[in-house]
Amino acid sequence: MRIDKFLWCVRFYKTRSIAAEEIKKNRVAIGGQIVKSSKEVKPGDIIKIRKNQIDYQIKVVQIPKSRLGAKLVPLHIEDKTDKQQYEILKLRKSEQDYYRIKGEGRPTKKDRREIDEYVSGDGDASFEEGDWDLFFSELEDTED
Repeated sequence: MRIDKFLWCVRFYKTRSIAAEEIKKNRVAIGGQIVKSSKEVKPGDIIKIRKNQIDYQIKVVQIPKSRLGAKLVPLHIEDKTDKQQYEILKLRKSEQDYYRIKGEGRPTKKDRREIDEYVSGDGDASFEEGDWDLFFSELEDTED
């Protein structure tokens, strides 16, 4: 089976054309040698793939007849990737989460309307001149 078709069948790439593009960019090697899309894959080959700045290594156990379901992939390939590569991937994902915690960030439309209402003074929180004196006198009473 061709290498581009194999990588698509074992769900390493979403489409066969993406697999072919990655091979053209010299990101796939078999046995340490960069290959072309037409290279035939055999059981026992070790494929090195550079994807998302991570170096993956997989060993071909058997050749599938067509694209596999995700649960069947481990029957056809064996993962030989270093554990350090997966740790690097985890670190990158955690760094991305650091910048934007869920619930923070840009305000929603509702938040923006409430902010505009508060700033313009149209909301319920608007005070008149006499109200301020009453507000501060209540604070002084509670402090005593």
